[in-house]
Amino acid sequence: MHASHLIYVAPLLSLALLWSVAVITPGPNFFTTAQLAAGCSRRHGLLAAFGVASGTVLWGLAGGLGIKSLFSAAPALYVVFKVAGGCYLIYLGLKQFKRKPAPGTADAAVTREGSRSLFSAYRLGLLGNMTNPKSALFVATIFATAMPASPPPLLLGLAVLTMAGLSLSWYCSVALFFASSRVAGVYARARLWLDRFAGGCYLLFGGHLLANR
Repeated sequence: MHASHLIYVAPLLSLALLWSVAVITPGPNFFTTAQLAAGCSRRHGLLAAFGVASGTVLWGLAGGLGIKSLFSAAPALYVVFKVAGGCYLIYLGLKQFKRKPAPGTADAAVTREGSRSLFSAYRLGLLGNMTNPKSALFVATIFATAMPASPPPLLLGLAVLTMAGLSLSWYCSVALFFASSRVAGVYARARLWLDRFAGGCYLLFGGHLLANR
């Protein structure tokens, strides 16, 4: 790295630290990735992780381009965004309660895996990230805290890659853990209650967004 680029090290380290704390805090992205990995397959969980990371790239670019200023200038837009995100999470939560328990056999596992495409797993990870307005504001706050007001293109690119890399690493780890045979076996035996627990968490996240408009 050129000597003049060494000034990027401090803001990138600050951003990485703040984003690491945000990523490992359980939220909708965690439950989506874990549930797909345990209930469908390792590949489904990994594709969901890539979807979350893709959303991180988009939010990172938005944060660098000043989405917080946009929300400040148009507060109604932020309210609409929160309502849409809250409704989407509530929709996911209600779907969890409607799921029927399936026998924990190998044939049933194959059927569950075949019933959901890999693209749908990626889409769930992406939409779960993109419909959470708190992600947008948290990214914007991190940029305001750790980055200069108008970051150079190189610094912005490095910041987005850092955030996306951390998100991808963490959620891939989550997917691999929950896709392990032992954890998947536990999930298969307690699927009904775990699905309801995940659904309750989605409902709480969505209700919190709607109640704090």
